[in-house]
Amino acid sequence: MQSRHLRFGKGFLPLFAVRKVQAAQMVLAPGASEGGPDNAHRGADQWLYVVSGTGLAIVDGARRRLRAGSLLVIERGERHEIRNTGRTPLKTLNLYSPPAYGDDGEPLPPGRRPVPRG
Repeated sequence: MQSRHLRFGKGFLPLFAVRKVQAAQMVLAPGASEGGPDNAHRGADQWLYVVSGTGLAIVDGARRRLRAGSLLVIERGERHEIRNTGRTPLKTLNLYSPPAYGDDGEPLPPGRRPVPRG
């Protein structure tokens, strides 16, 4: 078993991966964004759950408003950007299947798994 208390400090932080799924947390300051027109996970689906704050998701040109309780699935290969449109931090919990990032937060090539922390 692995567990972790989420503090939602700043930025993007991979939490842990188990076999074919990885959890990460993301915090965007007001006015900040992550991703863009060329951002896509070639090898992973992303489930994004909004813990708090408000924002906008742009996925392959389609726009969706985000608020606490929103759940968004971004399928592998879909280009996407997440923007904080509110006055408070936008905090999200993200699940990737298969894992998409190394422990350092850098994207993994498709089909690669992160090396477990020792």
